[in-house]
Amino acid sequence: MTLRVFQRSASAVLVVLISASILFPLAWMAIAGFKGRTEVLRSPFQFFPDMWRFDNYVNIARDPEFVRAMGVTFAGALIFTALSLAVNSLAAYAFARLEFRGKRMWWVYCVMPMFIPMMAIMLTSFMVVTKLNMLNTLAVLIIPGVASGAQMFFLRQYYLNFPVAVEEAAMIDGASRWQIFLRLFLPQSAAPFVVVGIASYLAYWNAYVWPILTITDPNLTQIMQFLGNFRSARGNDWGMLMAGSTLASLPTILLLLIFQRFIVNGVRISGMK
Repeated sequence: MTLRVFQRSASAVLVVLISASILFPLAWMAIAGFKGRTEVLRSPFQFFPDMWRFDNYVNIARDPEFVRAMGVTFAGALIFTALSLAVNSLAAYAFARLEFRGKRMWWVYCVMPMFIPMMAIMLTSFMVVTKLNMLNTLAVLIIPGVASGAQMFFLRQYYLNFPVAVEEAAMIDGASRWQIFLRLFLPQSAAPFVVVGIASYLAYWNAYVWPILTITDPNLTQIMQFLGNFRSARGNDWGMLMAGSTLASLPTILLLLIFQRFIVNGVRISGMK
């Protein structure tokens, strides 16, 4: 009994320590947004400000460039997520449930990019979109990354576990492959769709290098691009930069909190046998 109590106590302490180590940077960033221009990097380190300054959050929230960057990035993330779900789910269904010539070869071709670092193909990708006259358009941020081998693999694992008898019964009743996907597979894909959708959203929202390379139009500036250029445009106003970073992270944090249950279920049911 004593050993069991000790194990539970040790587990609780470990969970608290891990949670604190994860949440500390976020808490520090949020509180640093209330500090003055020189307080953020003060030595010795001071967690709380001498005087709480709310003007950093007010000024950055009223900044038209910041608001535009947040709005454009959010709109692009929604479009990117919707297209990613459509393309990758259809491809995953085809590889999981259909038989066609060269299926194995095409599957290897689709998942191969999972093992290639993005930086290794950054230059060639930039040359391609330049030839296609896609620079300084929202399409250059969306189209190149819509198809994802990792997301196809994830969804395919779920579709492989779908009961074959249900699909065969629908085919006997005269349902087409398209109807089977829309009426049987799609309604049952909520949990894996949440995982894939959030992964797509985060990939777009956190993108920095690709927008820097392809976007120079201020009307299409992405939020990470805005924050990355903050020092050169606004100087060393660290307090306002931390306030902007905090506000930029709020949509992602809220998204994860709302869908955390679906994320756990999606990972559980889509795992390999």
